[in-house]
Amino acid sequence: MPSKILITGTAGFIGFHLVRRLVQQDYDIVGLDNINDYYDVSLKYGRLAGTGIPKESIRDKEFVISEMYSSYRFIKMDLENAGETRSLFEQEKFDYVVHLAAQAGVRYSLINPYAYINSNITGFLNILEGCRHFPVKHLVYASSSSVYGANTKMPFATGHNVDHPVSLYAATKKANELMAHTYASLYQIPSTGLRFFTVYGPWGRPDMSLFLFTKAISEGKPIDVFNNGDMQRDFTYIDDIIAGVERLIPKPPEPDPKWNGDDPDPATSFAPYKIYNIGNNNPVKLMKFIQTIEGALDKKAEMNMMPMQPGDVPATYADVDGLKEAVDFKPDTPIEKGVARFVDWYKSYYGTI
Repeated sequence: MPSKILITGTAGFIGFHLVRRLVQQDYDIVGLDNINDYYDVSLKYGRLAGTGIPKESIRDKEFVISEMYSSYRFIKMDLENAGETRSLFEQEKFDYVVHLAAQAGVRYSLINPYAYINSNITGFLNILEGCRHFPVKHLVYASSSSVYGANTKMPFATGHNVDHPVSLYAATKKANELMAHTYASLYQIPSTGLRFFTVYGPWGRPDMSLFLFTKAISEGKPIDVFNNGDMQRDFTYIDDIIAGVERLIPKPPEPDPKWNGDDPDPATSFAPYKIYNIGNNNPVKLMKFIQTIEGALDKKAEMNMMPMQPGDVPATYADVDGLKEAVDFKPDTPIEKGVARFVDWYKSYYGTI
């Protein structure tokens, strides 16, 4: 029998791509999303349609069988509802869980903080409770490079202290890591947290810089360039993210016999718990990123130079030695190739020239 896997957030950017990858493997896949309106829901429905789940077939709390993949079912459901989440776990008896659903976005957390507590804390607690009462072989969940917060030592390593977040979004992701460790310790739930670094690519989120810049430049509108362009990001192409997740799912962590409470390593534990960075290990200056988009569009950008936004950090840079050691993989898609693929998708999807 194929292993049964729950993937939350399958109307989202990463979840959509993960479904398309895992349907090629021996999994019975259940996808879940509440299809909230944080950004344009038509893009979310477009992603779902791209995995054989047409909009007109979706009903709250009812399974839809994919028209494209016999091994994939989708349910529209809200993880904040503890009873419904428990019932799903009880009914399906999952072998694996990949939890990607979350309220995303650093700047939006300044406007609507409660959305982050409800989704990222309460929703994650309900996932953990499901894994506790109906045990799984491995819980893999999305953390974020945002947890590094005010850290300035580069590259960011999972062994670094991350006690100084600068946004509520980052704080909720750090809280997820702590919650997962607690459940790994108390209930022996093998848990792996993945700190994603600035994920980009086709079907990407419209609140992210690549989408915003591509749209504005193609429409002849100015783009806002924060911190006067003095930013660096470890842009990581979506296919590299998915390759890392796919390799880690069947590799649940084991307790680290070398872990020492006198000198605790935050990335490992006496419990079955592990943290990995998934980043390109090659930070790119924001102005080079913009020039790459200009090249792909064959059009120059008009720029509004802006100060640093609250909650932002000036640079990110991933140490991926742990990922390489665990699954013999590290992201390596160059920014030029990844941006070109996004622009090609954008032109095709939106019908622009």
